[in-house]
Amino acid sequence: MQALQHVIDGFFRLLELLIVVLMVAMVVMVFGNVVLRYGFNSGINISDEMARYCFVWLTYIGAMVAMREGGHLGVDTLVKRLPAGGKKTALFISEALMLLCNGLFLLGTWKMHELQVTNVSPVVGLSMIWIYGMGYVVGTVMGVFNLRVLWRIVSGRITEAELVQVKEDAQ
Repeated sequence: MQALQHVIDGFFRLLELLIVVLMVAMVVMVFGNVVLRYGFNSGINISDEMARYCFVWLTYIGAMVAMREGGHLGVDTLVKRLPAGGKKTALFISEALMLLCNGLFLLGTWKMHELQVTNVSPVVGLSMIWIYGMGYVVGTVMGVFNLRVLWRIVSGRITEAELVQVKEDAQ
């Protein structure tokens, strides 16, 4: 079990590194293009398109990392006042709905796969499956997290502290 946790931790460290790389790439491409346009009346054609694709991937990857860290926004005004059974029910419904959304996300990616493979970006010429195919990874990873929480609720292994998924800001 500890070896699996080590692999998961490594996967998310890799994702965090990828977030940094994507952010740096976006800044370099956009800032470089601004300097080239205003300073030299030229630009790099692929810069805008690649920065946009980096942003899409950054959003997808950030959603996975935020889910693992419990960093998504939430409102706990009602849930924290419920008894333990109510908190479990609310968390179960919430996780089940998120699992449904992740399933729909996977299904949508699957149904659009053939179109995205043949659809090519206008400037770079990249198959759009390289951009939107990330939905397979995101839907699967986030769905596994949902299943894990649902299993912990059903098996009675979830703690009282985990029942309210919203984390307070330390400021």
